[in-house]
Amino acid sequence: MAFHHVSVMKQEVLSLLSPAPGHVVVDGTFGGGGHARAILERILPDGLLIGTDLDEDAVTNAQACFADVQDNFRIFHDNFSNIRAVLDQCGLAGANGIVLDLGVSLHLLEKSGRGFSFQREEPLDMRMDGSGGGPKAMDVVNAYSQDELARIFLEYGEERQAKRIARRIVQRREDEPITTSGRLADIVASAVKGKPGRIHPATRVFQALRIHINNELAHLEKFLETCLDCLLPGGRLCIISFHSLEDRIVKRRFAALAQGCTCPPDFPVCICGNQPKVKLLTKKVVKPSQAEVEKNPMSRSAKIRAMEKLAVEGAGGEDGRAKQ
Repeated sequence: MAFHHVSVMKQEVLSLLSPAPGHVVVDGTFGGGGHARAILERILPDGLLIGTDLDEDAVTNAQACFADVQDNFRIFHDNFSNIRAVLDQCGLAGANGIVLDLGVSLHLLEKSGRGFSFQREEPLDMRMDGSGGGPKAMDVVNAYSQDELARIFLEYGEERQAKRIARRIVQRREDEPITTSGRLADIVASAVKGKPGRIHPATRVFQALRIHINNELAHLEKFLETCLDCLLPGGRLCIISFHSLEDRIVKRRFAALAQGCTCPPDFPVCICGNQPKVKLLTKKVVKPSQAEVEKNPMSRSAKIRAMEKLAVEGAGGEDGRAKQ
């Protein structure tokens, strides 16, 4: 099975994650395994790489491509928001590193046949887990009210013409159900007013539907609420986001974990007792170099934020590494 995906900012991830021999590292969005293979090379000979992915194709591909290191590798068909449970299944207290790449893999866009791309005529599915239940994108666009569609496009896609697009969808579905990605893209394009922009007029609508169908922001919030428990003292978390909604959520959570005293500034002494739990490794967001953007245009909106869990007295081993 051909599984093509270009990993973004690989060297930046390696630098921030700082994997070393013997480390346990989790790639929560495994995809084509580009980040994972580079990390694995750093943690051998006795490290452990754990992967999770919702796409069964990615899991099957990983089992084949990483068969040569089966003693140092485990892959799970699961959502990254369940990493705590995955670590429990592996008998691990935590990991030395976790990386999430929240972008959509090229495989899903080009090879899955589930309607993720507005450039293809495919069944309008958009479920990342093709084996799972839940509504498809075609169910949403054909059943939701005009107001609800507009809310999704505005909230998850930040689409300024959300109401106009939703109205056009409702009108056109009365003629014939909207069941393919190509037809939806044409309907959206016909509704958008103004000069053509740098991106396809259906880009934000497809993004919004994908986020809604897969409940992506809720899974990210769930992960961030439990991420500290998934890291060993000194462990690092690196997250690559691709749009402002994700980045705001990550930035807000990282800032809260790094914050110390929350008492009002006019208090003479601290009474809250709050201590920073992490150290921010990226006080400013890290973006791809111009050279990478030219080589891989899909990386242009990528942003990296990273943090390190502060050591707690008496916690972990001498070097904080996971024990297998």
